[in-house]
Order: sequence, then C-alpha cells, then structure tokens
Amino acid sequence: MAGTKEIKRRIKSVKNTKKITKAMELVAASKMKRAVSSTLASRLYAGYSWELLVSVAKNGDKIDHPLFLERTKEETKGKALLLLITSNRGLCGAYNAQIIKKTLALIKGFKVDVISIGKKGDVAMRRVNQNVLASFFEIPDNISISDVTPIANLLINEYSLGNYDKVFVAYTDFVSALTQKPNIRQVLPVSKTELKELIENLGENEQNINKVSGELTDYLFEGDKQKLIGELAEKITKMQIYQMLLESNASEQSSRMMAMKNASEASGEMIDDLTLMFNKARQANITREISEISAGMVSVN
Repeated sequence: MAGTKEIKRRIKSVKNTKKITKAMELVAASKMKRAVSSTLASRLYAGYSWELLVSVAKNGDKIDHPLFLERTKEETKGKALLLLITSNRGLCGAYNAQIIKKTLALIKGFKVDVISIGKKGDVAMRRVNQNVLASFFEIPDNISISDVTPIANLLINEYSLGNYDKVFVAYTDFVSALTQKPNIRQVLPVSKTELKELIENLGENEQNINKVSGELTDYLFEGDKQKLIGELAEKITKMQIYQMLLESNASEQSSRMMAMKNASEASGEMIDDLTLMFNKARQANITREISEISAGMVSVN
C-alpha cells in the first residue's frame, strides 16, 4: 500500500484536476446554451426557406441552372468534394472520432477532395494522405452567415466550374445534450428530395417548425425566372451549410460539457477511493505504532 504522503499528494492532484474539468464543464454549458438557441432558431428559417424554394421551383424540369445540373462520372472522372466539419480542440468525447470515422468510410467509395473546418479533421485527413484543398481554423463560436459565405462560395464555385459531380458535407446533427448524430449530406447538385429530407431531419425535434405540405404557394414574379431560382438555390445552399455549422457547434459544446461532467464525476469517485485508502493507511500506521509501544512496554517489564 502506498504511503500516506503519496496518497495525500495524489488526492491533491485529483482535486486540482476536478476543479479544471468542472470549470470547463460550466464554460461548455454556457456556450452550448447559446449554440442550441441559434440552432433551433435557424431550423425554423430552414423550414420556411425550403417551402419558398419548392414553391418557386415546382416546375423543376425547366430549370437549367448549374447548381441543379447532375453530371455523369465521365464528365468529372467521378470526383466528389467533401466539407468536413470538426473542432479545433479535443476533450469533447467521441464528437470528432465519430464524424471522422464516417468520413473515412465515404472516402473508400469515392474519389474525394476535402475542405476541412477544424484542426482535428484536417490532421486526420492529412494522416491518411487525403488531398485537402483548403482548411479553415478561425470559425468563431458565435457563427454568423458572413463566416459561412466564403466557404459556401468555394463549394458553389468548384461545382459550377464542373470540377466535381457531387458536393457533400460531413457534420454532426444535434439531437439533445446526450445525443449527437454524425451525418453526411449531399448539398450539390441541388436535389429537392435531398433538401426536403435534410430540413425535415433537422426539424424532427422542433415542434414549431412548419413541414412542407402538399399544397404549394403560387408566386407571381417579374424578370428572369431562371436567375431568380438560381439565386434562391445559392442562398438555400449557403443556409444549409450555415445550419450544419450550427448543428456541429451545438453538438461539440454539448459533447464537451458531458465529457467534462463525466470527468468531474470520475474525479470525485477517485477522491473518495483515495480518501478511503488514506484512512486505511493511517489506521494501519496507528495500529502498528500502538503495537510497537505495547511490545516495548512488555520487553521492559
């Protein structure tokens, strides 16, 4: 059994660790509250924007905008572009590992170039010698649409130039503080079916979101309909990426909060065990000292 001094040193060390993990848990909880609020607010907008796009673009057969154009593998040599959303820091449970694992499974079946958001995904892709076109590490916690615009424009431009036949986004859906679901979604070419599934999945836990009904609103508009639908498609694509970043941010903060909470609880249990061990060691020392004193008195007598 370790000496009492060694046990006291370990107890002090674990207590210091518990203070750190508890502070990180509280910080993550505060960030998670803001992130979840932004995510839920954006889900409602996603429902309305989808309804608008479907209503305007219901005559989909007549749309010839590049973002709606599905290319064959022969035209692009079967290459796809993937936006991978991870975190810059660790200590967030399985958040990064889950989405990276899902991404690696996708890469095995496609010729994929990667654009990474977050250092963890960038390091993972370079470790497996995956081609990384660009990396973004400075995305703030309070994400705005202006932070997403350069990334979305890069994806849209690469697809519009005909360099890729599909564009995917690997992100993590926020379900609850305890549950986060890694997901990979196709954002280009714009598919009405894909968009509908995405918005409905994002809003499946939001009771106030309006699902798209079978009755679509007829809009009267002037000007070039193709240009209007194209601009709407670009805005909706940017909105999707924005929503995915919000979902990932909320998932990261909730995963970090739970990881730090579990670490704090584990530290508390370890302190209890070490305290019991310390008491046993101290009692053993007292018993030994009493025995030595008793033996000394017997020998004197």
